[in-house]
Parts: sequence; C-alpha cells; structure tokens
Amino acid sequence: MTKSLNEMTNEELWKLFPIILCEHNPVWKENYQKEQILLQNTIGKQNIVRMNHYGSTSVPNLLAKPTIDVLLEVQEDTDIQNLIKSMESIGYIYSHQPANPAPHMMFMKGYTESGFKGQAFHVHIRYNGDWDELYFRDYLLAHPEIAKEYGELKLELQKKYEYNRDGYTDSKTDFIVKVTKLAREEIKR
Repeated sequence: MTKSLNEMTNEELWKLFPIILCEHNPVWKENYQKEQILLQNTIGKQNIVRMNHYGSTSVPNLLAKPTIDVLLEVQEDTDIQNLIKSMESIGYIYSHQPANPAPHMMFMKGYTESGFKGQAFHVHIRYNGDWDELYFRDYLLAHPEIAKEYGELKLELQKKYEYNRDGYTDSKTDFIVKVTKLAREEIKR
C-alpha cells in the first residue's frame, strides 16, 4: 500500500521529488497568470491584498526548479478555515508552516504519491508586508549577471543536494541574503 504524502518522511518526499533544474520556460508566466485568475475566483478578490509570481520561474534566462512560487497576501480578517477549504477544493495540499510569517501556511499543487503531475505550484500565504522575496526577484530581473551567478550556484548545489531539499535551500541562503540587502540598498538610493 502506498503511503499518502502526509505520512511520508522528508527523506521519502525528497526521493520522490528530487531537485530538478531546467532552462527557463516562457509558459511559466502563462501558467502563473491562469492560476492567478483561478486563485482570485476561488478565494475572492475581496480577501486578496496582492499576489506576485516570484522565485526563479519568474526570472527569464534563470535555471529553475519547474515550480511556480506565488506570494499571496490576504486581508487580516480573511476566514482562514474557509481559505484552506477553498484551496483544497482546487487541488492544493495545505501545509502548516509555523516558521513562516503569519498566517503560517503554504499550499502545494502538482504533487502526487507517484511524483510530480502537471505544473507544480507553491502558494505562500501571508498578511500584507514588505517581503524580501520580491526585492530578490526584482534585483535578479534588473541584474542579469547576478541572475546568471545565482543559476550557477543552484546548479552546483543541485548536484550536491539532489535528494535533500533542506540542504539545497539552506545552502542558497547566504547568496539570497546578500543580494536582497543589495536590492534594498538600491531601492533606498
């Protein structure tokens, strides 16, 4: 009998969903735009403060995991239980994220007990704020040479951490923090 995704250990999940990198695919922008409409219709525009496509799939010419990251900022009075039910109704898996900013939640789509299926999405739900991820994305868009350097780092780390998502993510942190700091400084100027 196959275990459900919720029953699997991180190691089992990492084996099933290894770090895969590929060349930028213009269809990611279209997929985001379609998902954006679906999310607005499902959650209700009145609950959404702002929605952004971020992460490597949002940066042309950057190597990326083929997962579309969405930062979805919701109103503070949004009914969270209803939000969870709504997201699950369109195929998302809810993941409580106590280490992430409030309301401490993420949703994933495109993951099955037999591996990836269709376009993978990660929707990170937060209340309105000033988020580093958007500064990082915008800096990479404005500085293709830094995006290229980031892609090279990711390729190196993928070889080392193909079956260890935490190791892969943690090893990118110093680079991301450095570039985000540069981005915030550039905005101030």
